[in-house]
Amino acid sequence: MQGVVKAYDPATAQGLIMCDTDLADYEIADGALDGSVFRMLRQGQRVVFDLDDAGRATALRLGSEVDMGTPGY
Repeated sequence: MQGVVKAYDPATAQGLIMCDTDLADYEIADGALDGSVFRMLRQGQRVVFDLDDAGRATALRLGSEVDMGTPGY
């Protein structure tokens, strides 16, 4: 899945991601940034993510041009 960071608090590592396909908001799971290139997130940042069993965004990562649907790729 891909989406945009809607809100993120670096002090608590909690936030929301709005999914591109269904426009739903997904809470960021605890540890979602572990092992990723991200140390923190900023509002409006585009990310690719998975959902955990509880329906929270996890495994946040940068997307490739193909993942992001960039025209011409």
